[in-house]
Amino acid sequence: MKATALFLVGLVLAIALSRVLPEYYATLLIYIGLAALVCVGLVMLTGVTGATSFGQATFVGLGAYATAIATTAFGLSPWIGLIFALAITGLAAFVIALVTLRLSGHYLPLGTIAWAVGFYIVFGNLEITGRFTGLSGIPPITVGTYPLASARDMLPLVLGVLGVACWTSANLLNSRAGRVLRAINGQAIMAEAMGVDTARYRMKVFVYAALLAGLSGWLYAHFQRFVNPTPFGLNMGIEYLFMIVIGGMSSIAGAVLGSAVVIMLKQWLQDLLPALIGDGAQFEVIAFSLVVIALMRFMPDGLWPRFAALAARFRTAPATSVSSGATAAGPTLAVREGGREPALSTLLSIEGARKEFGGLAAVQDVGFEVNAQEIVALIGPNGAGKSTMFNLITGVLLPTSGSICLHGARIDRKPARTIASKGVARTFQHVKLLADRPVIENVMLGAHRSASCGFVRNALHLDRGEEATLRARAERALAETGLLAERDRPAGQLSLGQQRIVEIARALVLEPSILLLDEPAAGLRFAEKQRLADLLRTLRARGVSVLLVEHDMEFVMNLADRIVVMEYGVKIAEGVPSLVQSDPRVLEAYLGGVA
Repeated sequence: MKATALFLVGLVLAIALSRVLPEYYATLLIYIGLAALVCVGLVMLTGVTGATSFGQATFVGLGAYATAIATTAFGLSPWIGLIFALAITGLAAFVIALVTLRLSGHYLPLGTIAWAVGFYIVFGNLEITGRFTGLSGIPPITVGTYPLASARDMLPLVLGVLGVACWTSANLLNSRAGRVLRAINGQAIMAEAMGVDTARYRMKVFVYAALLAGLSGWLYAHFQRFVNPTPFGLNMGIEYLFMIVIGGMSSIAGAVLGSAVVIMLKQWLQDLLPALIGDGAQFEVIAFSLVVIALMRFMPDGLWPRFAALAARFRTAPATSVSSGATAAGPTLAVREGGREPALSTLLSIEGARKEFGGLAAVQDVGFEVNAQEIVALIGPNGAGKSTMFNLITGVLLPTSGSICLHGARIDRKPARTIASKGVARTFQHVKLLADRPVIENVMLGAHRSASCGFVRNALHLDRGEEATLRARAERALAETGLLAERDRPAGQLSLGQQRIVEIARALVLEPSILLLDEPAAGLRFAEKQRLADLLRTLRARGVSVLLVEHDMEFVMNLADRIVVMEYGVKIAEGVPSLVQSDPRVLEAYLGGVA
């Protein structure tokens, strides 16, 4: 409600401003608004999701040419031209994404350069696009019977569209979709393990960014009333990237600020340098490049984070009292002499699992079971193949041979997100969190599959009830793991031990039937290990099975019902703790022999 009120106030101010501004400044603001519209989408695609694109100017061109052809060749109204612009831009983005988003690393930006150059050549050589001469006679947008023929008339519409784009993008970033988009950027394996279809979300954000660019092209065409290929080439695509780098890669406000800085700086240099140096050369290009390099050198995070930090100094945050939840240490554990009688029903079954990397067999025909309401520890020296075994179970890796069954059904050829949806949750040997995001958001990511609101409902902020439910579930998980007091801190500011507990809380909100923990006690102090052991026992009593990899033998022997021992990818022992710790093969593997 607050955001909507601010938007309406801003729109009224924009309309009032457009009535008093000279035509020159209104035109300058329109160019800033059109560029910012593209950059908002580019922030979502590149800054947040991490997919670098040099080709956004192409989508601007598609939107501009679509409406230009619709209104000049077929005599349609500009509003029908908008439908054509968005339809053609969206379809082209979908087709391009099917091919381009399969690329990774530096091949992805190279791919965007390739199709940007290709479309530029197409724009300049087709008869229907007017070749390099372009198309003229494009009619202005009309509101009722009133034509928006001047810059002052057009400015409120441009700023209003930009405001809507900023609002929907901010809604996305603060939603289920936004958590996924941030996770895709460097943490795609973790996101898949939480049940996220990362390929689908990459496709959605790619098309969303393209539609914003196409919308900018529609506005541009009816403002300029003339289009040719020059503004839609690779140079402009690079300039859009400059704008978000200067303003702030992952900030919606930074997209607007960066657009304003670049456009105003170029205009200022074009006016100033010829007066100082003369018209013999385009020195403004060199000066602009030097200024951009200086900004990136001394403000690598962009201008907006500096402004936000400065504003925060003058903002006094009210003190809040937050309950720390279940932080009390549990009772002291006694050393176990053996395991409890395991449950009879088999939950997870591994038979002859083998994984080869070239000529190296990291896991060699390993088999064991995890029963319902049972804690099983998978131990062994470094390099024994324990984490590889975890990755086979959770679908991160495909086994070379063998079978892995959950509830009697094979899962060894399923993707990680499908396995997660069947009730398999995990943590990672090397912590995988969104370091700059609050703890509560990291935990809410684990409940992704429990929500149903899609991209459009997230963008329109129609997910408030669902988000409140997810937040409540995440808070319960944090209270259960003793970290509720840290819910609003960035996860990267926590200690390594606390970060591992956050991963466990994130796994718990997935409501798993089996929980796979990769070295959960690493980095924990003694009291924290005690609380973790109590938590795992509580989960077992609720019906959640646990399979853990751990190097702390005291922790394992006190906790596990059964232990499976691996060495060099081979299972060498299995049984209750009292038997395993006296097994000569285990002693040989850990200590070099019984003696």
